[in-house]
Amino acid sequence: MTALPGLSDETAGLLLGGAPVRIAAVGVPEFAEVPRTAGAEVTALDWRPPAAGEPEAAWRLAELTGHPAVEAANREAVARLLAVRPVWTRVLPAREAIAALGDRSRRLLLHAGPPLAWSAMCGPMRAGVIGAALLEGWADSPEAAERLADSGVLEFEPCHHHEAVGPMGGIISPSMPLIEVEDPATGRRAYSNLNEGAGRCLRYGALGADVMERLRWMGTVLAPALSAALGARGEGVDLRAVTAQALQMGDECHSRNTAASTLLLRELAADLCETAHAREVLRFLSDNHYWFLNFSMAAAKLATSAAHGVPHSTLVTAFARNGVEVGIRVGGLGDAWFTAPATQVRGLYFAGYGPEDANPDIGDSAITETYGLGGFSLAAAPAITGFVGGTVEEALRTSRDMARISLARHEAYRLPALGGVGAPVGIDVRAVLDTGIVPVVTTGISHREPGIGQIGAGLTHAPLECFRKALDAMAVPASEIASGTGSP
Repeated sequence: MTALPGLSDETAGLLLGGAPVRIAAVGVPEFAEVPRTAGAEVTALDWRPPAAGEPEAAWRLAELTGHPAVEAANREAVARLLAVRPVWTRVLPAREAIAALGDRSRRLLLHAGPPLAWSAMCGPMRAGVIGAALLEGWADSPEAAERLADSGVLEFEPCHHHEAVGPMGGIISPSMPLIEVEDPATGRRAYSNLNEGAGRCLRYGALGADVMERLRWMGTVLAPALSAALGARGEGVDLRAVTAQALQMGDECHSRNTAASTLLLRELAADLCETAHAREVLRFLSDNHYWFLNFSMAAAKLATSAAHGVPHSTLVTAFARNGVEVGIRVGGLGDAWFTAPATQVRGLYFAGYGPEDANPDIGDSAITETYGLGGFSLAAAPAITGFVGGTVEEALRTSRDMARISLARHEAYRLPALGGVGAPVGIDVRAVLDTGIVPVVTTGISHREPGIGQIGAGLTHAPLECFRKALDAMAVPASEIASGTGSP
């Protein structure tokens, strides 16, 4: 008998005429092809060397895995995150919510993602800056706004540095209305701006009279109506309850918010009917299937901030993109950002656009993934696959994979398609590097040039390099802590 390539005569004989052979294949996928073509039952195992095979990183990872101080820190961080009950309490101008924006001696704008200078900003974020300068009256034309930014008069800081988050470009200026989300047990607060809806929006980098008119209307009509309705209601809106129900109705509360937006509108509809401009406000909100996104983001920011600052914790507490870089923050590593170049988004494009037109990944909205939503709850939203690409089977597999890099499951956020298990929550730097599985994000796609706006939607992944850098910054807890004589 002639042996099959790569197999001994004995093994080839078993495959060709003997008892069935079952093989577990690990490593290079091509290794499994020879026995499979000969009739063997081959199971390919999804295994990769820890820390991408880098010996020093793998050793550091081994030291942190199972370490008593690290495990205790992560239990504490997860408990804090899960204990938060986000409640929408107020709508107020950004200058009143965020002290730095209330300083009239500065012309400060907040933006999505890690820190970024004007000179390095991508097209859609530059458009957001121009629009904000026009909105504030700091400039009377786009050209004047650019000159103002070039002069250094405008200052820029990340939304995350002020307990705030903004989708896509994420620009927040002093007069923009913000939603305030509070945890009643602790009084902790987080903020986000109001959602502009679909179409041409400043958050995607669109510019024009239509964009500016909508922003002004949101400040003068929408925000007062929402504030009045919330006040008439007499209590805040429990966003955790809305999110939990929306997951049962086909949302993942990042790129798909159809059910959540409807549920939130139902909470306010009766009181909104008593406000000025009720008809146009209700029309805008009923047509805006995205408007819950910003509430979802603020709730996620509130919860992950509560988990931040636990010494030795390896839990990711921020995950943000500015269109140039992606960055993460880690609970036990202070306020440092660990960054890598922003990734491209794989998805579906509007007619006339393609990957060559797309800006790299951008926005603070990936904070929802750190809270178990978005890509981590993709199994709850099979309908979204028709919008971002992929199949239902891939959606289910994605949520299962995300559980492998998470520290817990959210007891309130259940995934019906996976038997009602909780959404995986609490990204663990160690697990990402151990498995090689990186967080999946559902997101929109912005045109790379300023002034155009959204051109599609899809899926992307966090760069592994962010997690490698975070691992390098982690100190292995002292031996006395490991022996139980100290505390983390």
